[in-house]
Amino acid sequence: MALPAARADYLAPWWAAWLHRFPHVTLRLQPVAGAFRPQQPDYQQSLLFLGLVAAVCLGLNLLFLTIYLTCLCSCKRDEESESKRPSSCCVTWTAVVAGLICCAAVGIGFYGNSETNDGVYQLVYALDDANRTLSGIDALVSGTMGQMTVGLEQHLARLNEIFATRGDYVQSLRFLQQMAGNIVLQLSGLPVWQDVSVNLAAVADQVGYVEYYRWLSYLLLFILDLLICLIACLGLAKRSRCLLVAMLCCGLVTLVLSWASLAVDASAAVGTSDFCVAPDKFILNLTQGELSAEVVHYYLYCSQSLGNPFQQALTIYQRSLTTMQIQIQGLMQFAVPLFRTAEKDLLGIQQLLNASETSLHQLTALLDCRGLHKDYLDGLMGVCYDGIEGLLYLALFSLLAAMSFSTLICAMPRAWKHLAGRDRAYDDIDEEDPFNPQARRMASHNPTRGQLRSFCSYSSSLGSQTSLQPPGQAISNAPVSEYMNQAALFGGNPRYENVPLIGRGSPPPTYSPSMRATYLSVNNEHIRHYGNEFPA
Repeated sequence: MALPAARADYLAPWWAAWLHRFPHVTLRLQPVAGAFRPQQPDYQQSLLFLGLVAAVCLGLNLLFLTIYLTCLCSCKRDEESESKRPSSCCVTWTAVVAGLICCAAVGIGFYGNSETNDGVYQLVYALDDANRTLSGIDALVSGTMGQMTVGLEQHLARLNEIFATRGDYVQSLRFLQQMAGNIVLQLSGLPVWQDVSVNLAAVADQVGYVEYYRWLSYLLLFILDLLICLIACLGLAKRSRCLLVAMLCCGLVTLVLSWASLAVDASAAVGTSDFCVAPDKFILNLTQGELSAEVVHYYLYCSQSLGNPFQQALTIYQRSLTTMQIQIQGLMQFAVPLFRTAEKDLLGIQQLLNASETSLHQLTALLDCRGLHKDYLDGLMGVCYDGIEGLLYLALFSLLAAMSFSTLICAMPRAWKHLAGRDRAYDDIDEEDPFNPQARRMASHNPTRGQLRSFCSYSSSLGSQTSLQPPGQAISNAPVSEYMNQAALFGGNPRYENVPLIGRGSPPPTYSPSMRATYLSVNNEHIRHYGNEFPA
């Protein structure tokens, strides 16, 4: 039977068709057909080839990082250029942008992981529902056949003994047995779904098991990515080299995991797309030899143009059951008044026929194509829409994560050099810089050699001043206005009058020749160390 030209109830999404057009190449670079054939070695190699492409990209990425880090370590910059603020800002902004890209990648990954999980579990629920339907069909068929072969035979055997004297009643009992045989014959012609239901149950369990650990693995990968970004931020904020080294090692591991996840996602997405483009063909090939093509077509397409392959068997079942009920009603009306002991067995047969009629209605509903076809469509929608879409988002997450961690790995050596430059800058602070707060604090505790010499000269001048006798008449060479300004500056305190005004560029108001020599030596030493900051 030819396949229908189009499916009105299912169309493969555009991304599945796009992925299906990916080149399928074996490991020997030989092209193969893109039909979904998971059991064929050449098709398996074509999916493995996609994973190897991602592995090659990982190798190129690591090679680039190695060359970059080698060049960065071999190129030595001046310490002054390394300690400039723009370099620090560049490293900081690079780390910030990489962290934002990583956070965006994790958000995309969370969405893709959820979508894939929803699609896979929709498939699992569809398989479980189809499994219950097929198991229910087998249960109804086996139960009805058991009633017709065991329960009915017991009642008919006792009634044959009771109606032994009446040939017409015995003939009715034989007709009942013949109708029961027809029912059993029709039910035995129905397909047995036990093997199919067992396979569906095994597939559902295996898919659910794999999906749980896949979802958990990606969740742990997302958490690891966020932790590495947090470690990088803390390492830059606290200027901790240990955190930067830990981030570098974990970043390399996560980079490998990102490319590995990309390989798995790409292979799974392409293989699933190959199935979603032509799912009917794969199922027909899978069920060939176990089920008839007519039955498979009936459930795959569920079209009004396709007749129910079980309609004839169900019709014979219904007619035989109706005939048996008519015969039992006649025996209840005419034979019971004559044979009271036959009433119990006749009522038992009537209850058995009523239960068989209920089973017939349930069996008709279960064998209808709408239930199993809905499960089939639900599984396709879950895998081909949500599942593949989630895999594409996960592949995008892997690419963004690899890019962000590559950027962070490239930025960490620069951050390391910047921290080393800052440490050297703090170690080489100019102690004589008056504009450096740390230098001022150091100078307050550790005076410079010039200050020590000035202090020593000033002390020696004071000693010489006390040792010499001042002249009888003090001579002042300073102008009167300058002397008055200095007196006003010190509040007229006479104890500052004979102190040399170091660094003010003018001699004290009254001084001796020895004090003049001391002043000149101190003033020259000050100019030599600090420059001519004050007018002479």
